[in-house]
Amino acid sequence: MSIRNLRALFQPASVAIVGASERPCAVGAHVLSNVRAAGYAGKIYAVNPKHCVVRGIPCYPDIASLPAAPDLAVICTPAATVPGLIAELGAKGTKAAVVLSAGLSAATVAGGALRAAMLAAARPHLLRILGPNCLGVLIPGLGLNASFAPAMALRGRLAFVSQSGALATAVLDWSNSRNIGFSHFITLGDSADVDLGDVLDYLSDCGDARAILLYVESVTAARKFMSAARRAARNKPVVVVKAGRAAEGARAAATHTGALAGSDIVYDAAIRRAGMLRVDTTDELFGAVETLARARPLRGDRLAIMTNGGGAGVMATDALVRGGGTLAPLDPATLDALNAVLPATWSHANPVDIVGDAPVSRYVEAMDILLRDRGSDAVLFLHAPTAIVPSEDIAAALQSAIVAAPRNVFASWLGGDAVSHARKRFRRAGIPTYDTPEQAVDAFLYVVEYQRNQALLLETPSSDGGETTGNPEQVRAIVAGVLAAGRTMLADSEAKAVLAAYGIPVLETRIAADAEQAVACAAALGYPVAVKILSSAISHKSDAGGVALDLETADQVRGAVRAIVRRTGQLRPDASIEGFIVQKMLRRPHAHELIVGASVDAVFGPIVLFGHGGTAVEVVADRAVGLVPLNEPLARDMVARTRVAALLAGYRDQPAIDHVALYRVLMQVSRLMCDIPEIVSLDINPLLADAGGVVAVDARVGVARHAGLATDRLSILPYPAALEERMPWGDSTILIRPARPDDEARYARFFTALTPDDVRRRFFGMIGQLQHRELARMVQLDYDREMAFLAIRKDADGAACVLGEARAIADPDLESAEFALMVRSDLKNRGLGTLLLTRLIRYCAGRGMGSLWGTVMGDNVAMLELARRCGFGAQSQGMGSEVLIRLALNSADIGPVQPLAVDPVYVR
Repeated sequence: MSIRNLRALFQPASVAIVGASERPCAVGAHVLSNVRAAGYAGKIYAVNPKHCVVRGIPCYPDIASLPAAPDLAVICTPAATVPGLIAELGAKGTKAAVVLSAGLSAATVAGGALRAAMLAAARPHLLRILGPNCLGVLIPGLGLNASFAPAMALRGRLAFVSQSGALATAVLDWSNSRNIGFSHFITLGDSADVDLGDVLDYLSDCGDARAILLYVESVTAARKFMSAARRAARNKPVVVVKAGRAAEGARAAATHTGALAGSDIVYDAAIRRAGMLRVDTTDELFGAVETLARARPLRGDRLAIMTNGGGAGVMATDALVRGGGTLAPLDPATLDALNAVLPATWSHANPVDIVGDAPVSRYVEAMDILLRDRGSDAVLFLHAPTAIVPSEDIAAALQSAIVAAPRNVFASWLGGDAVSHARKRFRRAGIPTYDTPEQAVDAFLYVVEYQRNQALLLETPSSDGGETTGNPEQVRAIVAGVLAAGRTMLADSEAKAVLAAYGIPVLETRIAADAEQAVACAAALGYPVAVKILSSAISHKSDAGGVALDLETADQVRGAVRAIVRRTGQLRPDASIEGFIVQKMLRRPHAHELIVGASVDAVFGPIVLFGHGGTAVEVVADRAVGLVPLNEPLARDMVARTRVAALLAGYRDQPAIDHVALYRVLMQVSRLMCDIPEIVSLDINPLLADAGGVVAVDARVGVARHAGLATDRLSILPYPAALEERMPWGDSTILIRPARPDDEARYARFFTALTPDDVRRRFFGMIGQLQHRELARMVQLDYDREMAFLAIRKDADGAACVLGEARAIADPDLESAEFALMVRSDLKNRGLGTLLLTRLIRYCAGRGMGSLWGTVMGDNVAMLELARRCGFGAQSQGMGSEVLIRLALNSADIGPVQPLAVDPVYVR
């Protein structure tokens, strides 16, 4: 629903336990005991008509009898009573409830489901519900244990959110035994109201939570989840354990990519896209967050290993390579420096084995050299105890240099009592320290993966790559004809026409009805040719014996047609033959066979696939998946995550492929899936790629009817090109359009054109030049919740430049939005601010937002006057140095509202 009234759930000043009991085994008895035992300082109410006093506190017969409305109610009564209790609590003024009761989804009352009745009772009062069928919520900072958990969580800075109550109790016991504390410990149960997205939105701004840990079984509201997850991951580490890694097994599908819909690989893509980190176990969950909390930013993924024993180095190297990491090639200057301080028997390579008889000075000298090595990005220190020198002496000697180093050092002290003091010293100093080499390597790889995911949130597409293009009207006409004919798969020629309409190079194809027409087509195309079966019943032609290649003569074409008919009749007697596809054989000896596909996931909507193609695509299983929309950095990341990427980069006499052409195909397929909601699956296999470009040889496209807007199925909204508008300004025309990721450089130039006083008024203080992280955040918008309209005009050199901006960031409920306005300093008092603010007001009203508000410095007279003219009310804050301005959009005189029934068109 939203984050409304979640403060009452997570920061209640009073709590009522409905169903409080004296019976030792009753849930209400456990909850009341937990609330009292945890040290909660707020008011506690007990509600039960059977008692006047429960466990020493007054007990009220019903909700109406309570002396005041509790902020939070914990309901421990049978399922049938819950809707009525929710209605009573809402009428009393309570704003949040934890429903521990199970069975609401299955049970019915008065002909309807109890769950629906519960939500209907809560809706008029905006009462928020955690659960039902949950363990409850624990807020250690408040001393609140509103649950029937067997123990109280320790106080800490980690927020834990779980969709499983059983898993939560295990984590609670595990963490208490390891002295790990929490700011919040939340179980969601059935998530009838409050879900993952709501909690992520709340915790994103919660200062008590340093990091967020999630145990996820499934996601329902994907767009809300992705918006909340991306927002949270920009503010703090978010680490996820997603249940269900194991494959469910291959299933039949019309396209290779279609078989991946609903698979775990899509959750991987969503977690990566949101900038979060996925791990596999509870141990890894806490290990990862502790590592991320201590780790410095990485420059890259090259690891140098320093060890006093060769075996430990080999173990670490094996773990690194298995995990996809990179063993750093040490710089020649580093090797020379190490040769000067290490004995002749050292390893002379990475891992750097300083030999088991090393004194303390050798450790210090070797570490100092590796910390300055230009060929590596982080150092892994491994030590096994020896009789030469106590391990704690080595830790004491290394500690200060490691703490002061600008790069990450991960440590593993192998052993037990002999290294325990050294291990404790490193941990107290904040140095990431692990019991085994494998754990240390995993920690390094977590940081690598996490920072790669974070980088994708901040990476800006190149401005010279050109916008993606497409002809959606042509494709809609093709698809409409196919659906009108009652078909769900496009013919080969239709599929090729769809690809061509979106600028994807396709192999010229002719369709023949029989052998003689196939010969005529071959002559027109030029030999050699390939002949393939045309049958709507056959998805994969080669599997049915329906492909013949390298045909050089007319007789060979005739013979191939006869052979295809014979083989298909034997292998697929149920399939009717509608004709034959004739294509010219491509002579591209260095071309790689790739696959590019698309499908619609039941949770996250359209996805794009890339990988190693050809007939063995399922066997090779080398693939990467990304959520649409894609831009160039995201397409580049997809390619880099496959094994075939190493081949595409070139080797020996094999030149590198045209990567830009490949990225463009991925982006074009992404746009196609954004524009045409009737397309449900697509395969380009093979897509041939070499230094000369790419070409689609075969394509399969599946379609189905779709009701609603194209954006309805998207979990991330694309760039809304439909909002672009050319408007008169003075004696010229300017383009007012939403900001997009490739505006970063333009925005940086715009910022430099502001006077220091304008910067102070916009950002409420003096700031230096905006850095990449800040600039990226200004132009990479979540179009579901944010909007920034830029005024664009070409300068004398023909380059587009930003003249001003008006932006709004809505709360997750879209109830209100905070806005900001900025105009280039040399262009003020020319009506541009009025133009931009009016455009923003109309957009926000069109989205159904209730109000627009902002804070203005008291000396910003021009902005205050503009706000007054646009209908804003003003209220001084504090000593009058700041003024709060607010506009009620539902009553504002704003003129025609921008229609939103038009789909945003994906551009980049």
